[in-house]
Amino acid sequence: MEKLAIACDHGGYALKEAIKARFADKVEFIDLGAHSIDSVDYPEYGQAVAKAIVDGDVTRGILICGTGIGISIAANRFPEIRAALCTDVTMARLTRLHNDANVLALGARIIGEEVAFDIIETFLTTEFEGGRHLNRIKKL
Repeated sequence: MEKLAIACDHGGYALKEAIKARFADKVEFIDLGAHSIDSVDYPEYGQAVAKAIVDGDVTRGILICGTGIGISIAANRFPEIRAALCTDVTMARLTRLHNDANVLALGARIIGEEVAFDIIETFLTTEFEGGRHLNRIKKL
């Protein structure tokens, strides 16, 4: 069973909890917060998942905020992180195939639960294609 870090701000809390329940039989989650709908600052949670990857606790993570934008920006400040904001399955598939994204960012106010579940399933099961894409990733 793969172990992933997951975190959100208050806007992503309900979706984070739904994701943990839906994928409990496939993924061991390290929940780095937030743990309620009380207002918090999303950069702290983007950084927490990034640090978990950098420290080797996990190899991938999921981040959720209202739009997915701010929290992905926070994670992408770390050179080892390739956080991709995905709003559909095609984006999730291509970011794994071509970018070897190690963090999936979702916007809880942008997509519904079922779309999020489909995106996550694709993110988890799509392998990096390598080849010509590896040289490009090294330039990031």
